[in-house]
Amino acid sequence: MKKQILFDNDGVLVETEHWYYTASAEVLDSMGFTLTLERYRDIMIHGQSAFLIAEEAGVPISETDKWRSRRNELYQHYLRTEDIAIPGVREVLEQLSQRYRMGIVTSALRCDFDLIHASRGITDYMDFVLCSGEYPRAKPYPDPYLMGLERLGGEKHETIIVEDSERGLRSAVAAGIDCVIVYNDFTTTHDFSKATHRIDTLGELEKLLR
Repeated sequence: MKKQILFDNDGVLVETEHWYYTASAEVLDSMGFTLTLERYRDIMIHGQSAFLIAEEAGVPISETDKWRSRRNELYQHYLRTEDIAIPGVREVLEQLSQRYRMGIVTSALRCDFDLIHASRGITDYMDFVLCSGEYPRAKPYPDPYLMGLERLGGEKHETIIVEDSERGLRSAVAAGIDCVIVYNDFTTTHDFSKATHRIDTLGELEKLLR
C-alpha cells in the first residue's frame, strides 16, 4: 500500500513548460537560432540546455550564459503574467494530504519555484520541496527522487512518483520507485512505456491509489 507521494512540479502541478520553451525559443531566435518544439522535447528528455543548439554551432558557453540569463528574466515575466494554473490541483492535493505524506521534487530553480507558488497554496500540503541544485545530480539521474525518499523517510514500495515527462520517468525508474504519468500535451511524444500507471488528470490519482 502506498503511503507517500513525490510530485514533479512543471506540467504536473502547474502548466509552465510551454512558457519555459517559449522564453528559450524567443531568446534563441533573437540571436539567429531556431529552436523547434521537436528539438526542444528531445533536449528536455536528456536534461540538457535549450542553448545546446547554439553551443553545437560554436557559440561559447560564456556567451550562451548571457542568453540564459535573458531567458530566465523572460520566463519569470511569463510566470507573473500568464495563467499557469491547472484546474482542480489544489483540491486534489487537499484530499490526498489526508491519507499520504507528500513532497515536491522539481528541476525548477528555487527562485522560479517560489515565484510560481507565492500565492497558490499548493505547498501547504507538502512536507518539503527539492529544487534544482539541491541534490547531487539532476533528472534523469535517480538522485532527486532518492533524496526525496530520504526526506519522507519511508520505503520505496510505499512510495509513488507523479511525473509528466520521460526525463522524470527515467529518474523514477533509476531510483526504483513506481511512477504514474499524468497526461500533458507538451510531452505526448515521450516514451512512457516504463511507467507503472498512466492517468489523464491528477484527479484520477486518489482512485488509482485506492
